[in-house]
Amino acid sequence: MRILLVEDSIKLADSLAQALRESGYVVDTLHDGGQADRVLLTETYDAIVLDLELPHLDGLTVLRRLRGRGGRTPVLVLTARGGLADRIQGLKQGADDYLPKPFDLAELEARLQALIRRSHASGSPQLTLGTLRYDSDSRVFHLGDKLLALRPKEHAVLEALLMRAGKAISKEQLFDKVFPADATTSADVLDIYIHRLRKHLAGSGAAIVTLRGLGYMIDAA
Repeated sequence: MRILLVEDSIKLADSLAQALRESGYVVDTLHDGGQADRVLLTETYDAIVLDLELPHLDGLTVLRRLRGRGGRTPVLVLTARGGLADRIQGLKQGADDYLPKPFDLAELEARLQALIRRSHASGSPQLTLGTLRYDSDSRVFHLGDKLLALRPKEHAVLEALLMRAGKAISKEQLFDKVFPADATTSADVLDIYIHRLRKHLAGSGAAIVTLRGLGYMIDAA
């Protein structure tokens, strides 16, 4: 899952980004509302954590412009403005959830998971394909009754594919969901992770297929 974190406090942003990465998220971090607005013109994310007090463009303006362009990415507003009027204003501008500072990290992650689940899986926490099962609440994979232990990038690739089960995803789109915007590696590295995942999924009833000119897709074998 690729997250955009927009927070003007560098210390808070760094600590929160590190915690989210340890939980398996791919995190891009920005500290400026104007920069966030420009990035959101071209980049796609599974969710956005957005502070309101930002330089150049405040968070509500970033949010309003995103929604005005038709952007539907789930947005969790994270801010020191905890009053009812501020929460109502944020929700009216298009925020999907609102978490005032100070906050508990576990609650933030739970809210993020709920937003992404509703966005990708119509509210269902369980995704199943053959004997492969993914719980979007715990973000854990199982094959049958056994835990499927994956390396972080393998987990990210399989998660991105399963969220679009039965639909093609281009190599570029998949790369964007697995690697941060400042990654220096090539999208060709995905071939390594796809190869490893195919070995993990052998005999599971779920298969990753390569669609020439379109990218990859996971579907029932």
